[in-house]
Amino acid sequence: MIITDSALAKRQREGRPIRVGMVGAGFQGRGLANQIINSTPGMELVAIANRTEAKGLRAYEEAGTAAKVVDSRADLERSIREGTPAVVADALELVAADGVDCVVDVTGAVEHGARVTMAALEAGTPVVTMNAELDATVGPEIARRFAAAGVMFTGADGDQPGVTVNLLRFVRGIGLTPLVAGNIKGLQDPYRTPTTQQGFAEKWGQDPWMVTSFADGTKISFEQAIVANAWGMTVPQRGMNGWDHRGHVDELTSRYDVEELKAKGGVVDYVVGSKPGPGVYVLATHDDPKQQHYLNLYKLGEGPLYSFYTPYHLCHFEVPTTVVRAVDFDDAALVAAGDLKVEVLTTAKTDLAAGTTIDGLGGYHVYGQAEDAGTARAQRLLPLGLAPGCTLTVDVPKDAVITYDMVEVPSGRLVDELRAAQDARLAPLS
Repeated sequence: MIITDSALAKRQREGRPIRVGMVGAGFQGRGLANQIINSTPGMELVAIANRTEAKGLRAYEEAGTAAKVVDSRADLERSIREGTPAVVADALELVAADGVDCVVDVTGAVEHGARVTMAALEAGTPVVTMNAELDATVGPEIARRFAAAGVMFTGADGDQPGVTVNLLRFVRGIGLTPLVAGNIKGLQDPYRTPTTQQGFAEKWGQDPWMVTSFADGTKISFEQAIVANAWGMTVPQRGMNGWDHRGHVDELTSRYDVEELKAKGGVVDYVVGSKPGPGVYVLATHDDPKQQHYLNLYKLGEGPLYSFYTPYHLCHFEVPTTVVRAVDFDDAALVAAGDLKVEVLTTAKTDLAAGTTIDGLGGYHVYGQAEDAGTARAQRLLPLGLAPGCTLTVDVPKDAVITYDMVEVPSGRLVDELRAAQDARLAPLS
């Protein structure tokens, strides 16, 4: 933040703001639009792509800015040159337009996000993604292709995965070895549905399906998967521990076996109800007895695990920081470091009959569980990011994990092509 705000101030003085195109204008998108327009000198939101154009206009209007609808790339590029904010229905026109320095994906839609991201790659446009669902499913393949082309692809600061990786980098940077990357939740109930979450969603102006994904384990699984994939960690067990812990996260230092954590190379995890929620925590070790003495003096205890935490996550407020990191410093906030380490499994939320077409994430049919990616691959478990639109060929009981052999996968999806390429790089199963 100290470096990025200086970079933005310099851009503002020189009259060369970072020009951002945003894809998606839902709850988070509207917040991000307001943040860029009203609180981020040195950056401009030049265009929004949303299939419902009225939602894009609303995002600008709520930020106090007038915008116009355009229907072609030529008109969009003209609006950018003239300094007139624009809304376009076709996201593929936005990501390829001249005058867009960075695209932010705020959709949370896996297939649509895949098409937007690959189109941005083809155009050579950096991408900041808030789409954890896409990243957890095919993030390694996307990261590989962007790196090969010399184009930036990164997850975002602000939401819990980005906050966690920033904390991991801090902890590693002062000489400790992180062994647990944790998330603090207020609620976990895999059987929540858009119906049960309707009231909460209406109170906060959010989408009931997205809110359900927060409550039923889907979002936490995707988020912790992308942290694990960025940091080379795994899970302590299927679904993670998910302890109900009403105390402070500092107390968690005694709940883990350090040697087991080291043997696994570190784990991602979460707790429910802990303080300081809704933040993140990192538990780490230090091998130097001299530094252990100092850590004890500085009130972090006697070890072997030391607790670090960030007590909040501010979602869209911090996304402009990621944009500056990506555009000016070639620094990713969060990106898969190699092959998948953690997979998100498709688990039946209720008894499902053969012939059922699985609905969307945070819906009525399925919820997510994080699992070691090698185990998931060996058992042919269906990734949750690929599940919507698949049709069951057998009856599936409540809480059963769904495999590839239980479904018919729709044809023509780009995300399946990316997933096949990602899987093809792995050694064949014996």
